[in-house]
Amino acid sequence: MADFGFSGDLFSGKTVVITGAGRGIGLAVATAFKASGATVIAHSGRAGTARQLAGIADQTFEADFTKSEDVNRFIVNVTEATSSVDVLIHNAGTMFGRFPADKLTSTDYEKLVMLNQTSVVRVTKAMIPLLRKSKAASIINTISISATTGGSPGSSIYSATKAFVATYTKALARELAPDNIRANAISPGTIATDFHKRYSSEEKLEATRLAIPLKRLGTPDDCAPAYLFLAANQLSGYITGQTLEINGGQLII
Repeated sequence: MADFGFSGDLFSGKTVVITGAGRGIGLAVATAFKASGATVIAHSGRAGTARQLAGIADQTFEADFTKSEDVNRFIVNVTEATSSVDVLIHNAGTMFGRFPADKLTSTDYEKLVMLNQTSVVRVTKAMIPLLRKSKAASIINTISISATTGGSPGSSIYSATKAFVATYTKALARELAPDNIRANAISPGTIATDFHKRYSSEEKLEATRLAIPLKRLGTPDDCAPAYLFLAANQLSGYITGQTLEINGGQLII
């Protein structure tokens, strides 16, 4: 894990809840917050990934966010574990596969929307009372470059769910500002994680790499400092309703 150069007590006394923390970007983010002094309450979505969080998260709860009952259980677990939340990070999400628009099934659609969209709304709603107890809380939602570009063939619903969360983030920023709760989104480009190993060919990834101005794919460690920045009121207290693109110049807007 990279040394991000943040103070070891930047988040001392702060409680961070992060979903999708068992691997990839989420694991790097959880590690960075722990190294900065936070109490980390982590969600692990896939069975077995919770072991990656040993020594990083103070508490880890496994839950399958494609299932309504698991979302409810996670909410109960968090509300029983802490009386307040300073930082809420939604990072859980995936594609499950590439589904051509004319072959998408109702089951595929509902599973994608439940994980990538509905669970974000439901967990956020439940955490708002805990966030209000913080003096300066922050919500950070992981979206994707595909929320802007529409993604590549077979990812239409995945991309649409990420676009929903992007707009939801802006709405939260306006609505929760009176409570001194900031809401921002982080939009990773093509990051070298298991996600792209599962859903992109080596040829596609190499073509993407060559098209990126910095001539490399991103890493989870490239993303983690941005979460710390947007979470820290000392560093970004006047930033809300924004999307921070992390893509090596792959998308410049």
